[in-house]
Amino acid sequence: MPDHKGNTGKINKIELKSSIDRVVWTSGVGCNGAEVGLEINTHFVGNGSEVKIEISDASGKVFDTIKTKIAGDHLLTKVKVPDKAKDELYAEVKLSKHGLSKKSNCMYVYLPPQIKNLKWDKQEAKRGDVLKISADVTNTYEGAEAKVLIFEHDDDGAHDLIATLKTTVKNQKIEIDWEFQYQDKTKNIPSDNETERGYKNPEYFFRVDIGGVFADSELLKFKDWIEIKLEDQEGNPMKDISYKINFSDGKNKEGKLDSNGYAKVENVSPGKYTIEFEDVKGVGISK
Repeated sequence: MPDHKGNTGKINKIELKSSIDRVVWTSGVGCNGAEVGLEINTHFVGNGSEVKIEISDASGKVFDTIKTKIAGDHLLTKVKVPDKAKDELYAEVKLSKHGLSKKSNCMYVYLPPQIKNLKWDKQEAKRGDVLKISADVTNTYEGAEAKVLIFEHDDDGAHDLIATLKTTVKNQKIEIDWEFQYQDKTKNIPSDNETERGYKNPEYFFRVDIGGVFADSELLKFKDWIEIKLEDQEGNPMKDISYKINFSDGKNKEGKLDSNGYAKVENVSPGKYTIEFEDVKGVGISK
């Protein structure tokens, strides 16, 4: 803070000097196409002052100009590393109304990693299945950190993040196992006649993120199972009884109970269902 000398009984005018104190990248390296944070600290520039940020390389070639406003004395923003930038990148902050400018430290630019062939080892999963997740990765170093984010897919793009895993690149590949568990109750899945769009089988995808560059996998479907055990009033199994299951997707499946009055039906669409027993009057199940 500047010192001030004055006399009492007089109006004393004090001018506070505006300054840009610091312009720094939040990371020393960034790859083309990724977002990197830029932090700006100032003094006495005024809340809401207009800021112009020029993104350039070592030769002074300007790739992008960002216009924004500063809140208080601090601004933290994100900058996308230009696709054509090479070697070094700088950010020059300009406050034209104050006649101020300041250039950032150097951020080194490297080629973005290439993430391809993202695969689940299965196309469908049941509760408790351990799935192998894999992807091929080039243009990065051995041991590079990778995040694997698993989402439940939403047709409108509002995907739900359900798991975040961490691994590293080894021999130009990432591999990691994940145990599938359905996070909600299947009775909450709307049936075919409960929504305008009809029944939607829950689907999942994973995203591999390396240094802010990411790619998404194909979709994985959730498949469930149903166990049926039918007994009479005395607790005796009702064997060889025919049944019909009506599923939430509008489809149905027929079968017959075994000699113990039991059946397990695999790979069914999750959700509400009803069971009709053809040979037993007045008996049915709705779940």
